[in-house]
Amino acid sequence: MNVTQQQQPLVLVIDDEPEVLGMVATVLSGAGLACHCCSTSESAIDFTRDNVPDLIISDINLAGRSGLELCERIKEDPALRDVPVMFLSGAQIPDIIRRSHAVGGTYYLRKPFDPTVLVELVDKALWMPQVVGRHVRQQQLVGTRD
Repeated sequence: MNVTQQQQPLVLVIDDEPEVLGMVATVLSGAGLACHCCSTSESAIDFTRDNVPDLIISDINLAGRSGLELCERIKEDPALRDVPVMFLSGAQIPDIIRRSHAVGGTYYLRKPFDPTVLVELVDKALWMPQVVGRHVRQQQLVGTRD
């Protein structure tokens, strides 16, 4: 893996609509981000066992476990606790924004989404202090291994 690939932020996107996954992946890769897509919360959990993404974007309405339940589970994992979770959803549930923040969500963006707004929110989430601190610690560990 070269230095550019190591420094490219990884975004995990979870949505059960293939069209949405494709649109989000296209927007994020166009913004210079690496993107891994999952269509279920279970496949997302499996992915995070071996990979710590820099950001997670999830729909609220997922088959099986909801995006809110997924966020709660992610925040219980010490390795993932500092990873920001952004919700991208068309859910019309009363007080959904408050509920998404209550489980640890950072941002909530409604579908259909504006690609420019998505990139702006992703950029803000990636510059959150805990994310930057985690990157610094990872780079220090890499430096001690050389």
